[in-house]
Amino acid sequence: MSAQPLEWLTARDLRLATRLSQINPELGGRGLIREGILRRAVGLTLEAIGCEAPMGATCKVEVVDGGWVDAEVVGFSGERTYLMPSAELHGLLPNARVVPSRRRGGVEVGEGLLGRVIDSDGVPLDGRGPIRAEGSVSLAGMAINPLSREPITQPLDVGVRAINALLPIGRGQRVGLFAGSGVGKSTLLGMMTRYTAADVIVVGLIGERGREVRDFVETTLGPSGLARAVVVASPADRPPLARLQGAYRATAIAEWFRDQGLNVLLLMDSLTRFAQAQREIGLSVGEPPTTRGYPPSVFARLPALVERAGNGAKGRGSITAFYTVLTEGDDPQDPIADAARAILDGHILLSRRVADSGLYPAIDVESSVSRVVTEIADETWRDRIRKLKRLLSAYTSNRDLIAIGAYQRGNDPTVDEALERWPEIVEFLGQDVARAADLPSSRAALEALIQRNAAAGIPVPPGLP
Repeated sequence: MSAQPLEWLTARDLRLATRLSQINPELGGRGLIREGILRRAVGLTLEAIGCEAPMGATCKVEVVDGGWVDAEVVGFSGERTYLMPSAELHGLLPNARVVPSRRRGGVEVGEGLLGRVIDSDGVPLDGRGPIRAEGSVSLAGMAINPLSREPITQPLDVGVRAINALLPIGRGQRVGLFAGSGVGKSTLLGMMTRYTAADVIVVGLIGERGREVRDFVETTLGPSGLARAVVVASPADRPPLARLQGAYRATAIAEWFRDQGLNVLLLMDSLTRFAQAQREIGLSVGEPPTTRGYPPSVFARLPALVERAGNGAKGRGSITAFYTVLTEGDDPQDPIADAARAILDGHILLSRRVADSGLYPAIDVESSVSRVVTEIADETWRDRIRKLKRLLSAYTSNRDLIAIGAYQRGNDPTVDEALERWPEIVEFLGQDVARAADLPSSRAALEALIQRNAAAGIPVPPGLP
């Protein structure tokens, strides 16, 4: 026995570790499962020996009173297999049985999901009974050949004037909504949920406060909005693996509706909580911390999740995705925010300074960008956008001088124009939460604002019509 890797086990442990369980029905009765035993539980991580299971597989861990808890294989080292539970652990005992499954988790999909609220395991939370599924898809999704994706050519109406007019969003675009705490990102998501011209809406509430789930469903969505929506909720009190799986489940459901030829709006709140869940898992299994404590696996998981959204192949539908990103301490250079900007097709920054001024939505137009504007907006539209951004920049860069009365008119024609038209610009950028501003009216309002400047005799810079 001295040459065997399990030499230090007792005879009872060895019997358990090498025990072959009953025929596995998941393998059609042809395969056998090698069970293991639990040797260690520290923090969030369980350590088992003797079992054979691939990465990402689900195992059942025995607890007291004959119960079982699901856990996922997140790593291994030699004979040791590291598992992360997807539910709270109660009644865990040393040397408990660990029974692996060779089948990865699946996601039940179908039109029966519309109007329902489920958790990260697909269990209904709304008390309306079981969900009628039409099939099952992989939790990890299927990669799409980038050359097979349809290009982004059509604008999407999101019902928010400042975004429709100045930061136009295309069908199939992936956009980050960057904000600190308390500046209105959830409210803005709610507006887009109600007003966006999409066939289906999938909402992933990942790692947020549990109170927000009911508030979002009953107040933000309402009965009419929920009728065409699917809500996947995995609040902050859920284990990190459940939060990861909530994001994957929401994305898998959106993919299925896209493959049916529908235009899907995917709202995920938040991408930062997804990254934090992966950080908890990575550090628990021994990954080295890098930037601000985030291990390398976090920066590999983010693009793998985001790239699943977007347009499908020709003849399929689209997933237009909005991911909220929390900027810690209102720092736009936060590592997750910086990584998200690099993999998204644009970002909208919500500013605390703008929010404190009483303007809603608190969008910092100067610091926001849509990277597909050249594909979905004509030259005249883009010129209008540049004109208004120039006025905004001129005013904000001289805000302090204007506030104390130190700016003298006539020093800069652009600043003079911005100062003259500032009340109209503020009125254009602001919007009542209960009122939608569709794409045609938003563009018409921008056109009218710029034309009023020209009609008032205010000089228009060269190159602008």
